[in-house]
Amino acid sequence: MLRSRTVLSALALATSALLISGPAQAQADQPLPSAIFRATHNSYSGNVAGAKNSIAYQLDHGIRFLELDIHDNGYATSNDYSIGHDSPGNQVDHTGNPASNLLRDWLNAINTWSAQHPTAAPIVVALDIKDDLTDNTSYAAGNLAALNQELVSVFGPRLLWAKDYPATPPTVDELRGRVLPLISGNGTTRTLYKRDVGSSPAIAINGRGQVVEVHDSGGGALWYWSGTYGADGRVTWLRHGKYDNGVTPAVALNDNGDLVEVHQSQSATTLWYRVGRLGADGEITWSASRKYDDGVQPTIRFTDPAGTRLREIHRSQSGSQNWDWDGVLDAGAMSVSWSGNAKTSDARYDKTTSAGGTSRVRVWTGADGPTPSQTLRVDTDRYTGDRIRYQQVAFDEFQQGDSAELQQGALFYAAPATQSSFLTAARQAGRIVRGWDFDSAGDATSPLANYPATNHPYDTWYQDLLSQSGAIQ
Repeated sequence: MLRSRTVLSALALATSALLISGPAQAQADQPLPSAIFRATHNSYSGNVAGAKNSIAYQLDHGIRFLELDIHDNGYATSNDYSIGHDSPGNQVDHTGNPASNLLRDWLNAINTWSAQHPTAAPIVVALDIKDDLTDNTSYAAGNLAALNQELVSVFGPRLLWAKDYPATPPTVDELRGRVLPLISGNGTTRTLYKRDVGSSPAIAINGRGQVVEVHDSGGGALWYWSGTYGADGRVTWLRHGKYDNGVTPAVALNDNGDLVEVHQSQSATTLWYRVGRLGADGEITWSASRKYDDGVQPTIRFTDPAGTRLREIHRSQSGSQNWDWDGVLDAGAMSVSWSGNAKTSDARYDKTTSAGGTSRVRVWTGADGPTPSQTLRVDTDRYTGDRIRYQQVAFDEFQQGDSAELQQGALFYAAPATQSSFLTAARQAGRIVRGWDFDSAGDATSPLANYPATNHPYDTWYQDLLSQSGAIQ
């Protein structure tokens, strides 16, 4: 009898242990959108706002969603973004954290911990962008290409790019040791990350697969995208920036990476050109803008294999007559010598198409689902309808009240923890859901948000709720 009671007691203990550990073990090998993790709100604020302690302490105690608010103030000086709530340094707790407010230092702290814990559940690093980055007009000024590069350079192969997220959701175990970047915050910035808009686009590709696209904003600004034609037949866009003011631009690109751009002034019928040098990283070094004629709707092509001779064809500003110029590029001086201006019966070049070797590209504008009709699109000889946009390194969060185009294809959804109907509906739809300011057990929904982001992660109510829900570490 005693032996029987001992066996029953042991079975009861084992069953109890299974009930305690079972949910976490069961969820570890299920799809990521079904799992629940400990998360903090404004993770950088430590004990200044809330009771979170340092980033490393949070990670040591099972937090797998970290939020960093970032600003672009001072980017030109520091070549980096700054951490802070209302402004750089605001509500930042440096105790146990990096001494600076620079984003790279904080990302490095997360990366160091991740490298030391390769079996930890995936960490989501959310960047809550407090400023509008769309007015950062170049990589050097801190646009979204610069933010992408910072994420890639810090986390390296640990980073799970949004574009690589598989159609069939991966399991938590498959993602252990990985870092998932997430863009939150400023809606205009999040929208630009997913698409770009413009007017009168033009494109050029050379024999090395380098690609340059130019367009006007519709409001007098001239912008470029540069990229490479890949083995998959798609263009990867590397850099984006404003380079001048004007309308109706066109561009020619030779195999040395030299380019000549022509455009019309915004307020007059004068024609201008710029010479550029395209680097391997996609950055373009531009010459000054120089006037070469009067007219409208200019187009341009290199006419010799060496890529030194040019022909420009434009329309008269006073009628339908076309005129042309011959040009010789001096790449060293970044200038063109023009000669032979005359009337021509030849049509202007199709500036929307270009070929380099066997590769072809075409640029156009058109809606892609809920995006505007001026969305910039690109076709190649092997792929059609792609958007011209930043590389999709980070996931783009959809928040309550956002536009339909931000919702399109979004995996991560978020709202204040009090918005239970939004959070519940998103969970039921299979999205990965965050509720921020989750500071009361009464904020719990059924099902619970994947990331209930709290300011008090060590309170008993939060620990008990997340343990009972099978939160994974």
